[in-house]
Amino acid sequence: MEYISTRGNYDQVSSAEAIQLGMVPSGGLFVPQEVPQLKEEEIYQFQSDSYQTIAKKVLAKFLSDYNAQELEEIVNQAYNGDNFATEEIAPLVNLEEEQYILELWHGPTAAFKDMALQLMPYLLQSAIDKVELEEDVVILVATSGDTGKAALEGFKDLDGIDIIVFYPQDGVSKIQEYQMITTEGDNTAVVAVEGNFDDCQSTVKEVFGDQDFKELLEQSGYRFSSANSINWGRLVPQIIYYFAAYAYLLKDNKIEPGEEINISVPTGNFGNILAGYYAHSMGLPVNKFVCASNDNKVLTDFLATGVYDINREFKKTISPSMDILISSNLERFLFEMTDHDAEKINEWYQQLQEEGKFEIDQRTKEKIKSLFTGAYATEAETKETIKEVYENNDYLLDPHTAVGVESYRKALEELSEEEVTVIDSTANPYKFSRAVLEALTGEKREDKDDFAVLEELQDLTGQEAHRALQGLDERKIRHQRNCTSSDIKDEIKDILELNQ
Repeated sequence: MEYISTRGNYDQVSSAEAIQLGMVPSGGLFVPQEVPQLKEEEIYQFQSDSYQTIAKKVLAKFLSDYNAQELEEIVNQAYNGDNFATEEIAPLVNLEEEQYILELWHGPTAAFKDMALQLMPYLLQSAIDKVELEEDVVILVATSGDTGKAALEGFKDLDGIDIIVFYPQDGVSKIQEYQMITTEGDNTAVVAVEGNFDDCQSTVKEVFGDQDFKELLEQSGYRFSSANSINWGRLVPQIIYYFAAYAYLLKDNKIEPGEEINISVPTGNFGNILAGYYAHSMGLPVNKFVCASNDNKVLTDFLATGVYDINREFKKTISPSMDILISSNLERFLFEMTDHDAEKINEWYQQLQEEGKFEIDQRTKEKIKSLFTGAYATEAETKETIKEVYENNDYLLDPHTAVGVESYRKALEELSEEEVTVIDSTANPYKFSRAVLEALTGEKREDKDDFAVLEELQDLTGQEAHRALQGLDERKIRHQRNCTSSDIKDEIKDILELNQ
């Protein structure tokens, strides 16, 4: 399996090279030259397999330069009882009638990012050996909240790898922030950046593309890589849980073999839903994907009009991990939708850079609409959904998952209530205790800090907080760095002691 650039500007590489590089050095993202296929019988057989076995079978299709023993060791290191609190790894819960919640937050940091970032570090370590890289690898991460802690947890104390996480100051929840700034590990660094997530992400991508800066690092014995979903090694593990969800439905006789399902995904960077699309391209029976957005509804508008326009107000919401206007993985998706037309991708993304928007052609728009629909939930609707689902179903949603539920409901005019729908649950509700408690009670808790609010939510619901969040406020703060987005390069130099 070889990997190519979405912009046609780089020689094809192996999966190990793609994972080690993170993104295309000259701009663009790596994608598989062709999507591997699974036969109907193979997908049907998954119902008899463990999550770990499904993982090995899916990964083997994409990572052909990793042998079976390597993949088995990597999967077993990632998906085990120490890292995940449930045997299923990603359990499927029936919410009501044909609606199912895919709980992706049972890992060590209470967010779906663990599903990939417990596995990716081992893929990267193996890739470093395979390409015989002599330099230490520096992982740069821009996070809107959950990726940062999941990456820190996955990479901490790994030999030959340093990790630096940048997050928007005041742009993540207090609990998300504390998860990051209390992280241990001699190879970890965390930096708060003035501005929003797009400021962080854009600057980090610029750093990746700065050849002079990369040469400076290489002279000091370092190479860049990424743990964001721009790295194929982050995206490929996310394909696994869509097949697992289908297998669980088959095993419980909720669907027939070959029956199509709908999938609703709350997303900002388009990575999680893109993984579902790749699963579908491999053979997973899907009728429609619902791309669920919050008030930063750039993706909803794009799917409706074919115009991707970031010239709009950026809003801070109670679902901060989706507060994104520049959805990096949309580039991969458009490359697939245009049958690998790098010329179009270059044209559109040049327009995005110069004008802040682009419009896709009619053929591509129609192709997307045949499989994808977009919907969004306002702040008020998100809160109402949290309250309604708790009162009617005794189930607690976080604000992101609530966006997925409400967007599915809005999309029903294009779907059928008789069709089984899987809704991704991307975070444990206690990661966003304030928003959830205020949604349930209708009252603000401005007199209490986030940790007191967490305790009150536990008392109200009788449901215990995720283990990763218990006692969080009592842990030692280990990272107190901050900078502006224009100073990120200087911050990297200081962390790596390049100015010594």
